[in-house]
Amino acid sequence: MMRKSRGASTGHQPDQDSPSGWRLLKTKDFALLFAGQAISQIGDSLNKVALLWFVYTLTGSALKMTVVGLLQTLPPLLFGPLIGVYLDRWPKKPVMIAVDLLRTVLILLIPLLYACDALTLGRLYLLVFVTAVVSTIFGPALASSIPLIVPRSQFTAANALLQSTTNVGLLVGPAVSGVGIALIGAQNVLYVDAATFLVSVLCLMPIRMRESPELVAAQAQTQQVLQELRVGFRFVFLQHRTVFLLMVTAALFTLGSSAFVFLLPVVAKQLLRVGPVEMGWLWSALGVGMLAASVSLAWLKPGELRERLRMIAGSLAVAGLAVCGLGLVDLPIVSAALVVVIGGSTALFTPLVWAMLQELTPERLLGRVFTTFSTGGMSTAMAGMAGFGWAADSLGPLASLMGIGLTLLTTAAVAELFSRQQSAEAPTSSSPVPFLAR
Repeated sequence: MMRKSRGASTGHQPDQDSPSGWRLLKTKDFALLFAGQAISQIGDSLNKVALLWFVYTLTGSALKMTVVGLLQTLPPLLFGPLIGVYLDRWPKKPVMIAVDLLRTVLILLIPLLYACDALTLGRLYLLVFVTAVVSTIFGPALASSIPLIVPRSQFTAANALLQSTTNVGLLVGPAVSGVGIALIGAQNVLYVDAATFLVSVLCLMPIRMRESPELVAAQAQTQQVLQELRVGFRFVFLQHRTVFLLMVTAALFTLGSSAFVFLLPVVAKQLLRVGPVEMGWLWSALGVGMLAASVSLAWLKPGELRERLRMIAGSLAVAGLAVCGLGLVDLPIVSAALVVVIGGSTALFTPLVWAMLQELTPERLLGRVFTTFSTGGMSTAMAGMAGFGWAADSLGPLASLMGIGLTLLTTAAVAELFSRQQSAEAPTSSSPVPFLAR
């Protein structure tokens, strides 16, 4: 038996008409989820810096260090859709708890094996790969759990607040990791990282999720994995045109935004002609813009789908112009201001799109839809980094930067056309658009 409504209230939920999503932090369930994510995101940033430094110190090879990044990238591409099938069969809260417990153990094994002189490079790569496989499960599980915790009207705010924990992690984690590496060594920083995932488990345990036991039991009895994969792909690519158009928009966005982050050091050195200190300030400026946008989005009351698409179109148009403008200025202060604008404009995209997907997707398909989007996003991110990286080497960083700006402007145009189509097809009643598939 399906739940009566995703927005049904249990416990102390915020008023659905509240103009501010910040009131979500006054509810026990979301506050615990937010706190656990804030701590684990800082730990994740600790891990990225400390692990790379540890591998480089251990091997003295930059090439062997880059293998870590490759091993962390492959699992979403290889296993994403398959993970989505099983994620739709299992209750989300136990899955997230199990993932964080496994990450705690796997990360702990690295410094423990090192302390026992039993850490070979092969074992280290294996632990990194398995950790990445397990971590691939957590993001879609977290996104799928939002409709089980907060009312429908607060989906955008909830996603924005959770994204802000990632921004905080990116701002705080690397700095703390650097200090920790200098004081206690990279291997000991990994102990701290493992502890943050354990704290996340403790925050997840008391959370109540409005998950239908009957639906979970029915999904768990399904044995035809390939058939379930087809059902998920059919929903995204064939049955629900709105979801498919969101997929196209997300692919274009990731193509440009990931390339910009990847090429920021090249732009800083060759176009802006600044050193590593100024480069650090530019990274901070990007993070400040992203955090400010995430925090601000939680204050806004979400409008209809077409209004949110127009917000995406406007923000990405600003981002595209700012990226193009970055190649035409040579004043560090102006460059930093443009980077803040780019960070803030691009940070609006994910919370808005994730909220729309949570509204449009039946609960039984949430895992498959989010893993499909994650896999597509990872694929286009790699394509963007490779393609614009080649352009930077062959045509120059300015040409590559202009290409990224044009990609973001194209994404803005697609989102605007999409919003106009939604306006033309909008139902006359004020009720939500019904799902096309159940």
